[in-house]
Amino acid sequence: MRKGKLVLASGTFDLLHYGHLKFLEEAKKAGGRNARLIVIVARDSTVKRMKGSKPVIPEDQRRALVEALKPVDAALLGYRDLNFESVIKKINPDIIAVGHDQSSIEKALKKIITKKRLTTKVVEVGKFGAEALNSSSKIKRKIVESWE
Repeated sequence: MRKGKLVLASGTFDLLHYGHLKFLEEAKKAGGRNARLIVIVARDSTVKRMKGSKPVIPEDQRRALVEALKPVDAALLGYRDLNFESVIKKINPDIIAVGHDQSSIEKALKKIITKKRLTTKVVEVGKFGAEALNSSSKIKRKIVESWE
């Protein structure tokens, strides 16, 4: 039996910023003492399909940067077909942390958990203040504005 809870979080993590770090810190805290945090980093092809454009930073570099963060115990690249059920089966987390802007992912996860009668809990991690650069999209806009 493993010591401490296993927490799973996921995201694109393009242009790594303070909001990403806070999300991962809070995700790990959701597991309590001795929790381990595994992070799934979205594939470039998945991001392109879901958001309409590829990330600025390539997937292998985004994964390495996320894994280097203090709260993260391991970071893995996601499945190319965005298969939540396969990820849950492979990692078997006690808790899945989702961001405040991931309601469709949260609904899909809860549906799988109910269907499979799993004991996995889904927790939503809140937003962190109204800082000007708390999202990759805002950072990209700021860069564009500075060149105009």
